Amino acid sequence: MASQLEWRLLDEGDTLAAGARLAAHSAGCVIFLHGNLGMGKTTLSRGVLRALGHEGGVKSPTYTLVEPYELSGGRQVYHFDLYRLADPEELEYLGVRDYFDGAALSLIEWPEKGEGFLPKPDLEIFLEPDLPGRLLKARANSERGLSVLAAMSAEGLHGGSS
Repeated sequence: MASQLEWRLLDEGDTLAAGARLAAHSAGCVIFLHGNLGMGKTTLSRGVLRALGHEGGVKSPTYTLVEPYELSGGRQVYHFDLYRLADPEELEYLGVRDYFDGAALSLIEWPEKGEGFLPKPDLEIFLEPDLPGRLLKARANSERGLSVLAAMSAEGLHGGSS
């Protein structure tokens, strides 16, 4: 079973499609999203949320730090953006541990800003420039993460496994 996968994303549509594939297999996962500004972290999150049935807008919760989504069937998704976090300890005051109950999907942009206060991720996704698009690298850090990558790999997406 592959512990790492790579996909080439040529445009926004590919990024949304990758998010939809991720949504189909990632219930209860903690997913760290790495990448510089403008690499597509929020677009990937939008793809996840739309695939799970969210019809409203999806923007990066840069100022609120977390945006909760209650979806059909009682499914919960928490979208974090820690870019503006001044000190990781602020997460403790927000009650961040309450968000990671094993049932909700958590998408965390800029997770390095919360180091020491976040759980170990099931999956880490790295988005890098790869002109004309992006390169998505996914790395599993748990059995749950391995299952997600195996399912996504079996479906195929642009690229292959390593």
